[in-house]
This record gives sequence, C-alpha cells and structure tokens, in this order.
Amino acid sequence: MSVESARLGDVASFIRGITFKPGDVVPLGVDGSVWCLRTKNVQAELDLSDVWAIGADFVKRTEQYLQAGDLLVSSANSWNLIGKCSWVPSLESDATFGGFVTALRGNPDIVDRRYLYHWFSSSRTQAVVRSFSRQTTNIANLDLQRCSELAIPLPPLAEQKRIAVVLDQVDTLRAKRREAITLLDDLAQSLFLDMFGDLFEANQNVPLSSVSYIASGITKGRKEPREELQSVPYLAVANVQDRALNLSTVKNISVSSAEIERFRLQSEDLLLTEGGDPDKLGRGTLWNEELPLCIHQNHVFRVRVMDREEVDPVYLNWVISSSYGKSYFLRTAKQTTGIASINKTQLGAFPLPVSPIEQQKEFRSRIEGVQAHQQVHRTHLATLDELFTSLQHRAFSGTLWDHEATGDAA
Repeated sequence: MSVESARLGDVASFIRGITFKPGDVVPLGVDGSVWCLRTKNVQAELDLSDVWAIGADFVKRTEQYLQAGDLLVSSANSWNLIGKCSWVPSLESDATFGGFVTALRGNPDIVDRRYLYHWFSSSRTQAVVRSFSRQTTNIANLDLQRCSELAIPLPPLAEQKRIAVVLDQVDTLRAKRREAITLLDDLAQSLFLDMFGDLFEANQNVPLSSVSYIASGITKGRKEPREELQSVPYLAVANVQDRALNLSTVKNISVSSAEIERFRLQSEDLLLTEGGDPDKLGRGTLWNEELPLCIHQNHVFRVRVMDREEVDPVYLNWVISSSYGKSYFLRTAKQTTGIASINKTQLGAFPLPVSPIEQQKEFRSRIEGVQAHQQVHRTHLATLDELFTSLQHRAFSGTLWDHEATGDAA
C-alpha cells in the first residue's frame, strides 16, 4: 500500500546546541551545573562514559535541555560521521548539548519518536543526510534547512508505533548478539592474562628476530621487472586490523613470479602494520589463507615463526597486541605529529616472553573454542542485520504488512 509522506520540518524540529569554551567545563556534580553531551557521546547507543558538565547559565533556552526520545545528531564532524545519531533515553541528570551536535525532537502528536529514530538512522536516510553536508577544510557541517525538507513516510500514528515495535524487537536481538561477542572478547582477554600475565614480570625474553623471519612487503610504484607480470591481490594497512582481517576491499598489483615467491603469504604468517595512529601500534593478525594467493605491501610487516614447536603463532599474535606489546612499540617508535611508526630493527628487537610450548598450545586451543562460539554469534548477527535492513525498507515503503492484506503467512 502507498504511504503518505510529510516534510520532516513539519513533524520534528532541529534544535541547535549551546556555545561555550573548553575552559567553561566544570567537574560533574558541581552545584549549578548540568551534563553537556557532545559528538564523542554520539555512538550506536548514547555513550555516557565520558560526559562533560557546564554551568546551567549557558543554557539560554529551555528547549536546549535534552528530553527522553530526542535524537542527538552529529552536525559538525568528519564527513562520514555527519548525521550519525543516538537515541536519548531518560537521563539521571539534566543535560544539554554542545554546538557540534543537534537535537532532533519529534512532535509526539504527529510522529512516534521511535519510528522517527528508526527512519532517520536507516542507511538510506543517513546517506541522503550526508549528501546535504557542507564541507570545509577539515570538517563537514550538516545543512539543517535541507534536512528539514526531507520527506518522511508518515502512516497513521498507531501504524508508526506498530512498525517501531517490530524494528525494536529485531534491534534488541541484534544488540544481544553483539553483547555476546563482546563478552567472549573479554573472556579471551582474561584467559590470556590468567595464563601469561606473570611472564611479563619475569624478564625472561628473547628477541623476536631470533625466533622468526621478519620481512617487509612489496613497494607500490617500484620499477617493474621486465619479465612477464601477473596481477595478484596484496594486503595494505587498511586490511590489517587488531586480530582480524578486513577483506572488504583488496587491491591488486602486477608482479613477477620472483616477487610472488618472495612476498607470498603463508598460513599463520603474522601481519603487523608499520605505523599509523599511536594507539594502533602493534596492530596485527594471522593470515589463514583467506585467499588462494596473496602478497603484502611494504607498510605491512610479515612475521613468520621459525619453529612452531618453540613459538605458537596465536600466542605471538596475542603477546604483540597486548598492552605489554603496545607499550614496547610506543617507547621505541618514531613519532611525528599524530603518527607513529616502527622499523624492522625495532620489531626484531621486540622482547618476546618465553613460555613453555605446551602452555602456548593450551592457550591456542581455548582461544579457538572461544572464537568458534563468536563465529556462531556473528553468523546469527549477520542474518539479523539482513532481516533488519529488509524490515526497514518494507516499513518505510509501506509494504511491511502486505502479507496481511493478501492473507499470506508472515
């Protein structure tokens, strides 16, 4: 069935935040202060782990106090984060918001606020909202006037509530799956610390270069060999995450057979990024032959264990990515403005704690068990994500209840 639409500005209003200086921030709980939320708080769920406080006299209009059911929208940020929004629940303190975020407040007599949230946070609406942003040198600004002209599908209020309930139910299931994955991450971290935490204090280490072969990868823009070349995939920094691979975008490069032999990745090679943000030092993951043939770029180190009866690659990955490993890289890395990098010599000197191989293998077995459970949850989460996207599309195109009209089963 067709659904009537309304101008967003006729059913909701954008409310701009307050203006203040960093020196105006006061400790939480100070008399006469209120919470002040900002872009950092705008996550998939409103993040209240780092909340500022500001004097209540900075709030010039009553409407600048957040209400339960508002959407807190990132309105001045990097382009990819413009329009990102969080649902505002009931808060334990009066709260306002800064100038880089905006509150979107629906008229409850016309639009159900959960319905508004699901519509505004949908990938389709978010893409349109981002396209309305105005880009300056380092930041994009949300065009609130153009956003107010957006057409929002607006079935009767009772229908909106019904749609919101369905989407909320599926969203709750998704949240539970994500929570289970996070809890298993915490369990894995606890296993590692329980089994090896004492090693970091024992000071019995060997240089990484004494137990592994360390190599840099192929350089883009090099002078190509004269012999016949073939195009093969290669891993760049963006592909290497913290104990995970991102293969959503893998580029190819033309290489010779000798270069393939030199740079080809083998099962359980440890891939480590050369540099980036300081907090990303030590970021790396194991290669498990996700592609039949793949090499690596020069900004990605390959660490290949010499003897797996001495060092288990899974153990090595966890040690290097631990706080112990990151601390070493922060101490030794070359740092410029906001960027840190390590070289092959520094990586080779990494002090690897010595642990009995039996203990390493036991850790591997237990971690693989945790990861198997995580994969089950990820598979279910992917199915729920697809269902949620489909329901959103049907809900906002007026086809969610078509099966009722035809008498089909849901």
